[in-house]
Amino acid sequence: MTESQLSQDRLYFADIPSGAEYLSRLPLANPPAAEQQLSLFLDSLLSHPPAPDTLLSLLEQVRLPLASVEEELARRYLNKALPLGEEERAQFARVISVWERMRRAYERCADMAEPMARNPQFSALAATVLQRCIYYEGMIIIEHYRARRELPAGCWVRLHGYYAKAEDWGVVNTPIEDRLESTAQITHCCAAYVTLLLIEIANPYSSSVRNLNLIRRWAGMWAHLVHVQPIIDDLEMPAYLIELDKDTPLHVIDNSEALGLDARSFDTSSLGLQVSQMLTQLRQRVTPSQLGLGDEISGYVVALLERLARPWTLTASPRRFRRFSAAGKARLAVGFEKMHFYVSGADFVEFDAGATYSRDSFDKLFTFRDSANLIASLGLRPDLEYPIDEWAVVNHSANGFRLARAAAGEKIALSQLLSVCPHDGDSFLLAQASWLMEESGGGLLLGVAILPGSPKGVAVRRLGSGDGKRSSYLRAFLLSPTQVIEERTSLVLPKSIYQASLLMELRSDKKTLNIRLKHIRQRGIDFDRVSFEIL
Repeated sequence: MTESQLSQDRLYFADIPSGAEYLSRLPLANPPAAEQQLSLFLDSLLSHPPAPDTLLSLLEQVRLPLASVEEELARRYLNKALPLGEEERAQFARVISVWERMRRAYERCADMAEPMARNPQFSALAATVLQRCIYYEGMIIIEHYRARRELPAGCWVRLHGYYAKAEDWGVVNTPIEDRLESTAQITHCCAAYVTLLLIEIANPYSSSVRNLNLIRRWAGMWAHLVHVQPIIDDLEMPAYLIELDKDTPLHVIDNSEALGLDARSFDTSSLGLQVSQMLTQLRQRVTPSQLGLGDEISGYVVALLERLARPWTLTASPRRFRRFSAAGKARLAVGFEKMHFYVSGADFVEFDAGATYSRDSFDKLFTFRDSANLIASLGLRPDLEYPIDEWAVVNHSANGFRLARAAAGEKIALSQLLSVCPHDGDSFLLAQASWLMEESGGGLLLGVAILPGSPKGVAVRRLGSGDGKRSSYLRAFLLSPTQVIEERTSLVLPKSIYQASLLMELRSDKKTLNIRLKHIRQRGIDFDRVSFEIL
């Protein structure tokens, strides 16, 4: 028997004071230790459940400290490149395990609440328990989105099941409080359920953790504007629907199949009006904080709301370019050094490297010019071969690819700059990771959006440092103009180089130009694409 099992056997909370006393001693300043004690607490409640009212009260007390501890521990794997490392995966599994324990414990409350239908307080009790079941199944779903992991089978059918039980018990819209969501707003089972469906249709695997947190907040605020109803009139079929007996979220209706009694419509017309009103007020310079949208920059909030407008009004987003199925291998490079090598076809050369040698270094280089080790010590690099990843092409369009990789390879982060050689081409293009998910088996699915223009490897450096010293050249890319989408020539720089009106020297094909940086055209986690003018 393990130490954890022995500790669990010694724990038993028969009443509220004993459980409250245990929770008061949690070492919240030490999240790993606190998580271990919280896990023992939940295991004890599951293995030796107290009376139903005591169990519910103890679960309610543990929610706030548990949320704080798990959010702190989730930092270990959030915003990480994929595939996750071994320790990151282990921490992710522990967080998911805690949410599963909470869901199972509230399920136990639901089982015990069902015979209490004659209790005059039954509606509030049942609504609370089922809303918590929906909430913690939702936490499992959201945590997979935030970690960019594939959802396990059964998530949606369990979520639908809790909602269906709320319908059966007549408590779908029974108002309850949830301090974890909002202290100022009453919620209910339907709102908790709708919140998760709105997050799912917002394409969560293409959203940063920052955006996902905002999307979740707004979805919770406006979930009461969405109406979920049984489909009564077969002549007025919605374009999208929910099927409670299927392990799928909101989806496009399949006209070839007859709908069962589990089908539900999802009306977001009022939500669409709300989003439109928010955008109007933001454009009139009302701040996001005044509208309850968070302490964010107005431009950032406007851009995200505009992106959400189509999915949240169930308006199909038209593709600018048709997507085609494909079979073949695409080659993909990551990192400025490697990408520059493959785009240029040669290793990067420091054009003025000779000017940096001391007399002693020059004498050694001339005398021992056949010594490879000496060349390396002086900072000279012979031709290099850079390893490259191969990805299977799932489908493609004129401006992007959907790729898959089963084997191990380079780590990839959302919004990262990539260089891709298509399955049907020989030249490397620049692209940005626009969609990313790690499958349960360890493979990766990746969506890439091609940057406009043909890339060319160039070298850039700052001008006018003021101390008389010349800055070193940096790798960069020059993108040719694209008339089809009216894109002018632009420059791709490593992150943190860009400054408005910064003067730089650009060298390409032994030609040197002085340029002034102008506006940001596109951002990524490791690059900026900017416009410029030639001086």
